[in-house]
Amino acid sequence: MKVQWEGVMPAVTTKFNADDTLDLVTFEKNIVAQLEAGVNGIILGGTLGEASTLTPDEKETLVKKTVEITAGKVPVIINIAEQSTKEAIKVAQLAEEWGAQGLMLLPPMRYKATDHETVVYFKAIANSVALPIMIYNNPVDYKIEVTLAMFEELLADCPNIEAVKESTRDITNVTRLKNKFGDRIKILCGVDTLALESIVAGADGWVAGLVAAYPAETVAIYKLVKSGDIAEALRIYRWFMPLLELDISPQLVQNIKMAEVATGLGTEFVREPRLPLQGEERARVQSIIDNAMANRPALVDYQAL
Repeated sequence: MKVQWEGVMPAVTTKFNADDTLDLVTFEKNIVAQLEAGVNGIILGGTLGEASTLTPDEKETLVKKTVEITAGKVPVIINIAEQSTKEAIKVAQLAEEWGAQGLMLLPPMRYKATDHETVVYFKAIANSVALPIMIYNNPVDYKIEVTLAMFEELLADCPNIEAVKESTRDITNVTRLKNKFGDRIKILCGVDTLALESIVAGADGWVAGLVAAYPAETVAIYKLVKSGDIAEALRIYRWFMPLLELDISPQLVQNIKMAEVATGLGTEFVREPRLPLQGEERARVQSIIDNAMANRPALVDYQAL
């Protein structure tokens, strides 16, 4: 299946049982809800998916299970965030064998690579597989920015680099990328609290986090903006914003898993060293979720747009 790099692509959570094994029953329930809401792809093993704690066998299981659940309806994409170029290439090639249809690439982890090193790293992975690739550009969290000059070199040499998860927190970057590259690279907003603004500015899609708990509301906002009904999209977006802000936190995994519990699409089990929220912070997050659930908006028939 060809990845179109547009629409809403959930960066899904990884579900665990109380004994720290993969909870594939709850995982399937969530993926089915995403499909029913009308998402355009599934992204596995990102930050929200607790990628750094997953074993190779678990990654294989998640990819194969998601390919089975989606049954060709939407592409399955896996995040690559390894500690070395050699390992990144190995996982990328394995992901292709497991049935993934695309990759999301982070820059080198645990080492602040130079621009040249980052470009060489991305090229090495891209040239090792046939899968289409989305570069994850998040200098706020990962301290490495993929600049326009770096993208120019990557796009010239790697035809399978097709998209960027734009997470610089600078809305004007959407326009800069469009002005520089036109349709050569698809742009997906990677920051929940900037999604509507990014789509209005011309972003092709949204790699979303709170979609894990609220798939219908997320897809509705995207489709309403693309159809030109900004007022209706804003109505939902303004309700959604306190929840979306839970995504821009070091504890985003715990936050979003609490939201998944509220909507019946997940559990709170996280993998240590992460632990469920406690005390005042837990009460604060729960209050945001409770208020959102009490005022959850009715949706128009967005799937018909």
